[in-house]
Amino acid sequence: MPLAKALELAQEYDLDLVEVAANARPPVCKLMDYGKFKYESAMKAREARKNQAHTVIKEMKLRPKIDPHDYDTKKGHVVRFLKQGDKVKITIMFRGREQSRPELGFRLLQRLADDVADLGFVESNPKQDGRNMIMVLGPHKKKTEAMAEAREAQAARKAERQQGPAPAEAPTEETAEA
Repeated sequence: MPLAKALELAQEYDLDLVEVAANARPPVCKLMDYGKFKYESAMKAREARKNQAHTVIKEMKLRPKIDPHDYDTKKGHVVRFLKQGDKVKITIMFRGREQSRPELGFRLLQRLADDVADLGFVESNPKQDGRNMIMVLGPHKKKTEAMAEAREAQAARKAERQQGPAPAEAPTEETAEA
């Protein structure tokens, strides 16, 4: 179709004539509302960015001689990080004579890996790095899955709050006589 006729047709329907494939012979054009097209493509891009997950490595520092309660607290943090879909770098810091007993740190890291095995896996085995021993744990589920689950749980809590408390039961004859 000649260019003049295509432009006339676009004006008639109050649309824009947009060139889709400039390198084709003859060039390919399309009649569309260009403003609406730009808006919809921007909304798709924004939605894609919203669902995009940034890989974050959280770090937890331990000592070889850690108290059981402190260990449980640190393990709780590691569990929370793995549930959120983040990787966790666990560092054991050795001081003084502790450096001559790296097997203590290795056993502690193995114990932690076994305790959180249902949520994550050992991505990088324990290795000595100067005065520190480092291990990286990765989550079983991806960050996007964890984010989706968190959004669903939040929506469920919000819906529950909006419904309010359950209505009180009407008194029965037995409770009215008592």
